[in-house]
Amino acid sequence: MNGILLLTDRRQAARPLPELVAAAVAGGLRQVVLRERDLPRAERAALADRLRGILAPVGGTLIVAGPDPLGGDAVHLSAAGPYPPPAFGLVGRSCHDEAELSRLTTEDYVTVSPVFVTASKPGYGPPLGPAGLARLVRVAAGRPVVALAGVTTAEQVAACRAAGAAGVAVMGAVMRAVDPAAVVAELVAAAAPAEVSC
Repeated sequence: MNGILLLTDRRQAARPLPELVAAAVAGGLRQVVLRERDLPRAERAALADRLRGILAPVGGTLIVAGPDPLGGDAVHLSAAGPYPPPAFGLVGRSCHDEAELSRLTTEDYVTVSPVFVTASKPGYGPPLGPAGLARLVRVAAGRPVVALAGVTTAEQVAACRAAGAAGVAVMGAVMRAVDPAAVVAELVAAAAPAEVSC
């Protein structure tokens, strides 16, 4: 799990989610977490199928928030459970502190939040900042950590990568974007490992 992970929120989206995700994919996005947990299962499953169809041609991955993969094989679980996690091809978990990180078992990656102040969840925090993120990356002991919350700029992406994060998760910056492809392209470039010249 690395690079940019997009979390969906149709209420913030400037256009229908399939269109927005297609534009983000054109900008270099390859990983999406489908949230929208308030939708009826059949409607959410149909949306999952559409998004998988958009991601498949570029080898992308759709991860479903919650323990039901909606016909796929990738889920992102809350800190609350279930424990142990279900056995799917890819399992992520949301964590916020050392205690939650200590409960991890077989998860493939973890999101750590809130890293920055976020417009999507006013009052959520206090933010960890890059130093707090770096501390939790060390606690995660080698498991890929994805920095989440308030990431809107290339500079923030670079700061998270410098703190040891394998990648960053974004939501509002892309959901509200007039040009999601351009926003994603800028963030993907900032998330790329630095090339070493000889």
